[in-house]
Amino acid sequence: MTIVLNAVEARVLGALIEKEITTPDYYPLSLNALVNACNQKNNRDPVMTVDESTVRTALYNLQAKHLAGPASGADSRVTKYEHRIQEVFNFTRAETAIIDVLLLRGPQTPGELRGRTERMYRFEELSDVQSTLQRLMEREAPLVKMLPRQSGTKESRYAHLLSGDVEGYEAPAEPEAPGASSDSRVARLEREVSELRSEVAELKQQLEELRQSRA
Repeated sequence: MTIVLNAVEARVLGALIEKEITTPDYYPLSLNALVNACNQKNNRDPVMTVDESTVRTALYNLQAKHLAGPASGADSRVTKYEHRIQEVFNFTRAETAIIDVLLLRGPQTPGELRGRTERMYRFEELSDVQSTLQRLMEREAPLVKMLPRQSGTKESRYAHLLSGDVEGYEAPAEPEAPGASSDSRVARLEREVSELRSEVAELKQQLEELRQSRA
């Protein structure tokens, strides 16, 4: 079976995988929690704004592809959703973490993948990331490919193939104006604080949903 996900389906699948690993107490996810996870501003590239109807359509399509669907046996009055990627691909934990970050954040270098998979799986060495990427590329139907290295960059980026083949994808980095390094650092820190606040707000909402479902 050939699997080709559109952007929203990839985001929904990635969000389900991420939340199962990082916040297992709040998994499976209600539709509302899943919408919030898809629309997070942190750990997402690009940032999306999707509504319940769009996510529901994506879930329907993912269910047809055997990749996600309503959770079986969930003791709740609200329908909860889960991914089924393991049943389709039989990934190791390392492979799941790599695929998930690629789904949520687009093409990454091995160094970026090592840092951004930290909450899901700890790679001791960069070589462990590279060997995991190699296994994903060597599958009978490859799930990852290495993109051409851009001029001036030291590392190649890798992309998942669950949304079909990718070619260039990378936008060149904009040159930084002289004297702007301090400003850019402040802007980056402000953005990181904003992302952390968004994540705390999301966790609070999930906690409230969990309380309500157990009431």
